[in-house]
Amino acid sequence: MSVITDVRFRRIFDSRGRETLEATVETARGFRGTAGGPSGESTGTHEVQAFPKGGVTEAMATAARDLRPALVARDVADQAGFDAKLHEVDGTENFSRIGGNTATALSLAAALAHAAEDGRTLAESLGAAAHPSQWPAVVGNCLNGGRHAIGGPDIQEFHAYAPDATPLEEVRAAIAVHRAVGEAIHKAYPTLALGRGDEGGWVAPIGNIEALEILTAACASVRDTTKLPVYPGLDLAASEFYSDGKYRYKDRTLDSDGQVAFVAELVDRYDLRYVEDPFDQEAFGPFAQLTAAVGSKCLVVGDDIYTTKRSRLGRGIAEKSSNAILIKVNQVGTLTDTLATVALAKANGMATVTSHRSGDLPEGWLAHVAVAFGSAGLKCGLLGGERVAKLNELLRLGGATEAPH
Repeated sequence: MSVITDVRFRRIFDSRGRETLEATVETARGFRGTAGGPSGESTGTHEVQAFPKGGVTEAMATAARDLRPALVARDVADQAGFDAKLHEVDGTENFSRIGGNTATALSLAAALAHAAEDGRTLAESLGAAAHPSQWPAVVGNCLNGGRHAIGGPDIQEFHAYAPDATPLEEVRAAIAVHRAVGEAIHKAYPTLALGRGDEGGWVAPIGNIEALEILTAACASVRDTTKLPVYPGLDLAASEFYSDGKYRYKDRTLDSDGQVAFVAELVDRYDLRYVEDPFDQEAFGPFAQLTAAVGSKCLVVGDDIYTTKRSRLGRGIAEKSSNAILIKVNQVGTLTDTLATVALAKANGMATVTSHRSGDLPEGWLAHVAVAFGSAGLKCGLLGGERVAKLNELLRLGGATEAPH
């Protein structure tokens, strides 16, 4: 048994320049783990509350006053007990007192400290095999819309989905698609000053179909030149443009049945292999309709509908709503809660995709979590230091090395 001797907190900034909290857990043997809490922009209603009403300042004060005394002297190896204490001190259903980001930072810091004590990677400490038979596919954001890029497409994210290859091949293929998308947009709009959104995807004043045409062509070009499997995928974030029972795009308004037909047509026409949040966060039935129609050839991924909660996933399983779930640790606040959801998904044959947040940090633990969970995908963006940190960590876990010359 190695006890926790110190727990410290500091105020830091995420990739959008917004304040968040970082925690460090130190053990009697001098090992430590440090992690911060990322924050989403497009968030599900059922997520835990990122910070208490007083924001980071209140979270810091509560952590120092109530959490540190409760956590010092605990066994760092007892992750479940550590996380249970976070719930006990908080005393609410959604971490509204201490903040879900505080809980996330602490839970991960403790896990990292325990892994360091054992001389193992976090992935190994969480139970990953030394050489997984299949690595998570890279799900890379190439073009942004929705709340991530005001003035662009209604659909929030256009992805390069690169499965069934080595980590190095996956990363190379996805980045090549990102580059090809940028070149195509610059060619089509040579006089516009084009930039990138929160997660590193290109931003352009184009419609959904034009964006998808560009993405699909880029994927096909990269497949032809590299012979690597990379395909288009979407995160529609449909809750963001759903109101009064309708999905309200700039060029069309669809009811639930129309949205099912529209997304199924996109899957068929563009050979989509990944479709996330194609419906409102309460639309378990339409999710099930789409999964029945295209689930044999495409990952239908639920994010806002589940928010990594075991209870929400249980309903989705009962209604056969999707064949995959997006996993975000800070949606539920602790590794223990996350692991319970992952275990339920795996027990029912559902794929998991481990995901970043739009306001993220240059930390690599997400790659370890994705490998440990046996996730079908690692969704972490492609460009930007906070995104590349996760991709490079995946390469390290995959043993990508170059022979000396």
